[in-house]
Amino acid sequence: MIVMAGQVWVSLISLGGVVLGGVLSYFVQHRTQQSAERAEQQRQGIALSETRRAERLALLERFIEVSAEAERCAYTRPSDWENTDDWYLTTQDVMNRLWVADRLLRIQFPQTVHDAAHAHFLGLNRTVWQGLPDGESVRDYLEGNRSAFLDAAREVMG
Repeated sequence: MIVMAGQVWVSLISLGGVVLGGVLSYFVQHRTQQSAERAEQQRQGIALSETRRAERLALLERFIEVSAEAERCAYTRPSDWENTDDWYLTTQDVMNRLWVADRLLRIQFPQTVHDAAHAHFLGLNRTVWQGLPDGESVRDYLEGNRSAFLDAAREVMG
């Protein structure tokens, strides 16, 4: 009887060891799974952040490129022009693309960046279509808004 009771205790202790080992194994696997999921979420977050940054840079590049084209149109603005002139047709296309680029910045950037970009757009629009008073420089007129836009964009992208 004592031998049998000893065998039961040995069996119970063995079973307890198996159960304890199984529980510990479960907890280790569960923690490893959670850690892997967190790492994957962080990786996806970083990838999304990098993608958004690349998209923003592309939009900034597009706006800067088209605004430079608009500035060239302002510099070459004839004193008299008609709706059929080459200058007008080219400028109309450039200003339409600049308008779209301005609106895309509004979607992707904080209001401060869009406000600065829009002020630059409005200055370009005025200069291109209405011209400037005699003696006023296109470069000097546009410099303040251009610099404010670039500074706002740099602050957000930095």
